[in-house]
Amino acid sequence: MKKKNSDQHFEVPADCASGELVPVHFEFEHPAATAVCIAGAFNDWNPFATEMLPDGPGRWVQDLELPPGTHEYRFVADGQWVDDPRSVECVPNPFGGVNSLLRIAESPQPGQRRTDHALEQ
Repeated sequence: MKKKNSDQHFEVPADCASGELVPVHFEFEHPAATAVCIAGAFNDWNPFATEMLPDGPGRWVQDLELPPGTHEYRFVADGQWVDDPRSVECVPNPFGGVNSLLRIAESPQPGQRRTDHALEQ
């Protein structure tokens, strides 16, 4: 069972006992893209659910709140699944490619946020 996060377009697993969500900042660069989304385990791999926002020529950003744990994701640029070139860690996926891996430890101090590459130590 999952609970819907009303502020974002993704679902958080209900088994996240603490209910704690951690701010995560994603950035992606694709000079020719007209639309970019994030698809991952946190939104049931829906390639349209989590749109990124343009932030200058070819630059895309999005801030999400995710529960602590390990999350697989990919970017979708103009309908094409693409790797996160800044990802430090990845795992094979069943389609012959790789998924980026994001490890979220715990909430940062108030007023801080984690980037998409803030991994557990």
